[in-house]
Amino acid sequence: MSRPNILEMVRESLPALRRSDRKVAELVLAEPRLALDATVAALASRAGVSQPTVMRFCTAVGCGGYQDFRLRLAHSLALGRTPTHSAIAGDDRPAEVAAKIFDYTMSSLDWARHHLDADALERAVALLAGARTIEFFGFGASGIVARDAQQKFPLFGVPCGAHGDSHEQVMVASMMGPGDVAVAISNTGSSRDIIEVARLARARGAAVIGLCGSGGGLSRQCDLTLLVETLDNTDQFTPTTSRIAALVVVDILSTAVALRRSEAHRERVGAMKRLLADYRRGAPPAD
Repeated sequence: MSRPNILEMVRESLPALRRSDRKVAELVLAEPRLALDATVAALASRAGVSQPTVMRFCTAVGCGGYQDFRLRLAHSLALGRTPTHSAIAGDDRPAEVAAKIFDYTMSSLDWARHHLDADALERAVALLAGARTIEFFGFGASGIVARDAQQKFPLFGVPCGAHGDSHEQVMVASMMGPGDVAVAISNTGSSRDIIEVARLARARGAAVIGLCGSGGGLSRQCDLTLLVETLDNTDQFTPTTSRIAALVVVDILSTAVALRRSEAHRERVGAMKRLLADYRRGAPPAD
């Protein structure tokens, strides 16, 4: 079994590190290429700490020494740059910001991909494929994901709704029942209104799937949770990576459900796609 990604370990260790060790960790996350090429002395100087602090940092994040840390860092960087917005500087030009955010987004999506629970995904597809109706609930950015999911209802093959108003959500959830599936979407997993809607739908007998970016109270009200973890840092910026990752998972779910439908259903979806293509080109509809 391969060892954990060292960048992941550094990030997870941040809260428990000493203040001086944290300076090294933050520099590594912000400039991993620099850390890979630097000597102990150079890294210590750049972080503003002593060389023993750098060695202590390596031990604190589970490495056998500085060389072991560099080897593991090289392996991590082969998977993509560390996803963090801390590397963005105030004097970055737009092209530099673009490069860093693209790097951040691609690496963070790769992170989400490798942390998605395959068993939970399989169970979610089975629930959706057997649903009588599907209702998607979310607020704000999660509401955008809910509306995108509802827009894919031809692939799901059953009536789908998307609801962003809290009163409407309560009304719809209270009318759900056995055979229905509610998909509650919240990046934090702690939105009180979404938690209540999930509880209400489940109390009425509907199956509830949570689509969350992190653990929270929502999971306790769901039959299963799909954790779509990204590394968004919203202290100074408002990245859209969590929304992009959730949209990708919606694509996965709708496509996987469509593949479980009958050949006749897939043919109807194909005909619909061709009709849309003709419509976009301004071609007359086929008889």
